[in-house]
Amino acid sequence: MTSLILTNVRPWGADPVDVAIADGLIADVVPTGTADGAGERVDGRGLLALPGFVNAHAHVDKSWWGQPWVSYDGEATTQGRIAHERAERDKHGIPSTASTIAVLREFLRHGTTATRTHVDIDLGVGLRGIETVREAAAALDGAVEVEIVAFPQDGVMRRPGVLELLDQAAAVGATSIGGIDPASIDRDPVAQLDGLFEIAERRGVGIDIHLHDGGELGAFQYELIIDRTLRAGLQGKVTISHGFALGELPAQRQAELLVQFADAGISWATVAPVRSAPLPWRAMRDCGIPIGLGTDGIRDLWSPYGDGDMLRIALGFARLHGLRTDDDLAYAIKLATTDGARFVHRAGLDLVPGARADIVLLDAENLPDALMRAPRRQAVIAGGRLVVRDGELLI
Repeated sequence: MTSLILTNVRPWGADPVDVAIADGLIADVVPTGTADGAGERVDGRGLLALPGFVNAHAHVDKSWWGQPWVSYDGEATTQGRIAHERAERDKHGIPSTASTIAVLREFLRHGTTATRTHVDIDLGVGLRGIETVREAAAALDGAVEVEIVAFPQDGVMRRPGVLELLDQAAAVGATSIGGIDPASIDRDPVAQLDGLFEIAERRGVGIDIHLHDGGELGAFQYELIIDRTLRAGLQGKVTISHGFALGELPAQRQAELLVQFADAGISWATVAPVRSAPLPWRAMRDCGIPIGLGTDGIRDLWSPYGDGDMLRIALGFARLHGLRTDDDLAYAIKLATTDGARFVHRAGLDLVPGARADIVLLDAENLPDALMRAPRRQAVIAGGRLVVRDGELLI
């Protein structure tokens, strides 16, 4: 039975339609004014409609959102930030269910209805972060679907016992396990990758590796990851996050690696940070290498930046890569919506019958206008429920 009818909206900026929603799914999309049914009617006022955003790379357990301002400190290197976070997180109650709920609410307010979040797993916190994130997601009653990557922020081989924790995390439902800079953090890339892939094969989970190392050091680790992926038969289940080296390599070296990434079914997650080297995104797209966008951390001990708005992340991707044509600007939005579906194990994400009813309304002329201005989300429907109206959360 129809539970909600969203009238007079423009999917992707096209002609107005009515969207009938039942049991949390889009039941029908018909010309505006023709939807039947007795469900609640919400006037879309001719607003542009997008699918819910997907945050393909988040750290919702790390944030101090909702707490008093925490001034940034610590050495501005990967190792320095890890050490600073480990020294300071208990003081700020990290991980905190309240702060994680606050972050997920900001995601929702900006239209994000699904996220893949890396959750710290280490000798100090154990699996507590996973419990915290699950409690926070449950508090929002599934409005934001949350997938968990068990993430060894402090290293793997250099911290004996972390592999066992990653194995336990996979056993209790983490959909992927993570790694981090096998060369520069652990200084034993073969051992780290052997340990991660053994768990992934045995537990049937994916792998998502943070790789900050640049240049040929990064490329060397790409080759190791490609080789292990093929030998393990984990095509389609491995993601490289950040992967800054790819944009730094000569064009011919990039081209050779892209063919290998495509053969191995390896995907890419980026937060499009300023001052990083642009990715060869056109060639990646042409090779069929999936790209997901994410926020990374938000107001945490690594950085005070971030507000959870994936439309602004898509704009950052467009700026970094110099996108200007309407088609390219629309592509940036699709990276943050439909193209993100695979990162949260959805078969699809769009404004079509059968899809989960995740719909974002905003006042924009078309997709390029929406990207350039990132206007307030006028309404957000998550799983068939109206959760944001006039920019304000209802849950």
